[in-house]
Amino acid sequence: MPKIYLDHQSATPVLPEVKAAMEPFWSERFGNPASLHSHGLKVRDAMAAARAQIAALINAPSSEEIIFTSDGTESMNLAIKGVAWANESRGRHIVISTIEHPGIEQAVRFLEHHGFACTRVPVDNEGMIRPSDFAEAITNETLLVATHHVNHDLGTIQPVAEIGALVAEHGIPFYVDAEASAGWCKIDLLQMHASLLSLSPQRFGGPKGVGALYRSRRVPLTPLIHGGNQEGGLRAGIENVAGIVGAGIAAEIAGRELVATQGHVGRLQAHLWKGIQEKIPHVRLNGPPPGPNRAPNALNISIEFLEGEGIALACDLKGLAIASGSACQGKSLKIPPALAAIGLSPELARANVILSMARQTTEQEITDAMEILAKTVERLRDMSDS
Repeated sequence: MPKIYLDHQSATPVLPEVKAAMEPFWSERFGNPASLHSHGLKVRDAMAAARAQIAALINAPSSEEIIFTSDGTESMNLAIKGVAWANESRGRHIVISTIEHPGIEQAVRFLEHHGFACTRVPVDNEGMIRPSDFAEAITNETLLVATHHVNHDLGTIQPVAEIGALVAEHGIPFYVDAEASAGWCKIDLLQMHASLLSLSPQRFGGPKGVGALYRSRRVPLTPLIHGGNQEGGLRAGIENVAGIVGAGIAAEIAGRELVATQGHVGRLQAHLWKGIQEKIPHVRLNGPPPGPNRAPNALNISIEFLEGEGIALACDLKGLAIASGSACQGKSLKIPPALAAIGLSPELARANVILSMARQTTEQEITDAMEILAKTVERLRDMSDS
């Protein structure tokens, strides 16, 4: 049975151009980038090119301010803990929202256990942050303000430029988690007033096992991993060269095709939501409707009287891959904090599924997916009634 894959928010297939670019670095270009000989030089040049490609995607002023990590979660931890430890003489207070990625939330909780304090700003019923709430939460002890560009669960696009402008007035580092937006939404860290920004290439056609963190050289940062002088002394350990090269190519393609990608997945998103409303009764959209306040590539819906995990498993048996809960909480039975924060009841929160598309997704796949989902829901509801 052909599989319709609508879980691109958790992982995307590696693009053919990315795979081809990575191949030589598993064989003939095997050198250690720290080596002084020509083998090392070739690898360093390739990594420098990848930094420039990542920098171009987010409009970073200098490619030298790009730090490569193992993934998005490591980037989040380096941004949060690294800034906190390097700047605690300024204060020990952090401001985030109530719906951050677990990588941010758990890093902050760790710091709270070690004497730091945090204010968590609430969101409205679509998961939107009010910039004024962030501004009001800042104190004389605040050393970092951190939030996301696009919410991983809801798809809500946050007003990060407005938040960043208010934070800049206080001269405080502002960290933006762009894991769910890079490759799907335009990112301009200068407009955002971001002094740190992270992204995950595996979410837009790049390989797993590599992440990137932009850090303005004006922001002091304490490394989490100690050893060699890799990544400017901020991330010790030999780099994942093949992954970094692939990440650069994926970023270049994502930037070049961004407008076309947005248009394509945006049309599919609108078509999918319209069809779901027509075919499945008692369905709720979580987050903003398709449009300017929502990332174009995903829908989070709650299907009443059922549980999302059961829907996802039943759909998988029929050839449709979708997610129940966010990628980082897929094995947890806990309700995603974002759904609780927008006021969803536990029953509706457990009934949520996420359908996410990519540039490879076709309109026919969306049409077929709607039919599979509708028939699956009807069958499961009939079973629960009997």
